[in-house]
Amino acid sequence: MTWSIVARDPASGAFGIAVATRFFAVGALCPHADGGVGALASQALLNPTFGPRGLRLLREGLSAELVLQALIDSDPGAAARQLHLQDAQGRIAAHTGEQCVPWCGHAIHPGFSVAGNMLAGPQVIAETARQYQAGAALPFAQRLIAALKAGEAAGGDKRGKQSAALRIFDTEEYPQLDLRVDDHADPLAELERLEAVSRERFVHFAKFFATRDKPGGIWDRAEIDAQIAKATGPQAG
Repeated sequence: MTWSIVARDPASGAFGIAVATRFFAVGALCPHADGGVGALASQALLNPTFGPRGLRLLREGLSAELVLQALIDSDPGAAARQLHLQDAQGRIAAHTGEQCVPWCGHAIHPGFSVAGNMLAGPQVIAETARQYQAGAALPFAQRLIAALKAGEAAGGDKRGKQSAALRIFDTEEYPQLDLRVDDHADPLAELERLEAVSRERFVHFAKFFATRDKPGGIWDRAEIDAQIAKATGPQAG
């Protein structure tokens, strides 16, 4: 019922997941990540425990393949699940159960993977991957959305459209960017709009958040406003 891309930005090392589906609120349970740890997408007849459990295992240092195997081996319904993930060392693993609704499948490429089920055909995966590879010059968030839009143009979820999500994690436990479209006639277009809005002020403001290395971040409002104004122009004042 979903297709997604799990990738790591070669420039920043950030993990990103973009996903779209004809299903309500896919961003709530499908995409999971942690900065410096890894990222995964749980889909098809999803098992919502895979995300939290998978991240715990990745934090313990298990490889992507071992994490995937542990999750699949623990699940009597594994034949109906789809899962793909990447660990901190860039290793990628994927599973498409034999009971997933066709068309279903996955593809692993250097630095990213694409997986989907209940799709119009294999071209959805192929076009998503092709556009991601072709979009190397784009900022990471825009590159992920463009990849999904190419997959949608190739047929996408064969039932139609409803929700989409984008999550990016850099070095922190909290997301660098976390956008959800839970119920919309054109969710990828709305996701693209939200990403553009995030660049008006939010992504600049987020640079002042507390981090592991700077527990207080920057909290001087005058300094924050001055630096945002400098970065974005008079409208940020």
